Amino acid sequence: MRMSAAEICQVLKEGELEKRSDNLLQLWKRKTCVLTTDSLNIYADTQKRSKGKELKLQSIKKVDCVERTGKFVYFTIVTTDNKEIDFRCTGEENCWNAVITMALIDYQNRKAIQDFKTRQDNESASPGQQERRMARAP
Repeated sequence: MRMSAAEICQVLKEGELEKRSDNLLQLWKRKTCVLTTDSLNIYADTQKRSKGKELKLQSIKKVDCVERTGKFVYFTIVTTDNKEIDFRCTGEENCWNAVITMALIDYQNRKAIQDFKTRQDNESASPGQQERRMARAP
């Protein structure tokens, strides 16, 4: 399954999120974020989007620890190497956690379909392999 450039770069959500810093004080810092169909891009400055951090959806394991308090919704992104990145956003209109979760599910579904089709293509390309499998079946 080949995705077009338009599908790869499609922006799903754009706006501000607050990210907890990794340092000792763990202060909340406002970031501009752009979620696409294959990554979450995090920029320190709204004007200069040249220096940013790209978090690929393939490196995200799950969105976890969703908690709602008065003004904020807090959530954690867990990466495949078990690193946790804490975020918070305001109120109902900025449900970043849900949009990121849905983008992650969509990415995983597309990858599963692509892997299945690749496996099917490989099996149909080698008929001798298929015959050997059938011979072993009871």
